[in-house]
Amino acid sequence: MKENRFKRRLIAGETQIGLWQTLANPITTELCAAAGFDWLLLDAEHAPHSSPNLLALLQAMNGTASEAIVRLPDTGLTSIKQVLDLGALTILAPFVESADQARQIVSATRYAPEGARGLAAGQIRASRWGRDRDYIDRANDEICVLVQIESQAGLDGLPAILGVGGVDGIFIGPADLAASLGHRGSIDHPDVRRAIDAAIGCAMDAGKPVGLLTLNEVLAHEYIAQGCSFVAVGTDASLLANAVDSLAGRFLNRSVDEASY
Repeated sequence: MKENRFKRRLIAGETQIGLWQTLANPITTELCAAAGFDWLLLDAEHAPHSSPNLLALLQAMNGTASEAIVRLPDTGLTSIKQVLDLGALTILAPFVESADQARQIVSATRYAPEGARGLAAGQIRASRWGRDRDYIDRANDEICVLVQIESQAGLDGLPAILGVGGVDGIFIGPADLAASLGHRGSIDHPDVRRAIDAAIGCAMDAGKPVGLLTLNEVLAHEYIAQGCSFVAVGTDASLLANAVDSLAGRFLNRSVDEASY
């Protein structure tokens, strides 16, 4: 079975830099993976993904230095099973707000008797269609579970969530957290920054790795200095949009706000 390099480095406390993938396209994913980021987040929650399309993105990353993290469309047992069967080794579960929810997510990633993941190891890509005969024995240890804290309820439940066995790391979602705190669209609001800092401190005090996404490079360096060990520093969509808008502005002598949609 393939070793989960992301999980190994997470446990070792190494800093890993990632890039968000929202375009749901295997060509752009392959292009981004070739840049050498430590990890790419394949966003099955907000991007227009089907299972075959997600499979194509995972295949596009084969042979690259980047490890795949899949943000689940939801935290249901079937969704988790399908993503893992496709070959994902690391998942990000959105909107986790309680220890009970975190335990259910971890259980869904483990084969019995440790959990409730359905067993079809000889028929799935994750085991190379049964060729990795040790998959069912090693999968429980290699799967990495990250849970996303992005609401006031999640903040309130964080101390208990941190105590759940099998939760390998905490990921903070600034945009939804800001909305939950009454500052929709203002992720830099002092209240939001204080909440993020408190969550980072809480996770680090518990010995859990913590990560987040920010498009602000200065802020990214600050979070890394605070001890965040897996930080996404951009998205494929924003990189393309910024480059296209800049090029159009230089040649069309107008701002993107003046363009016709």
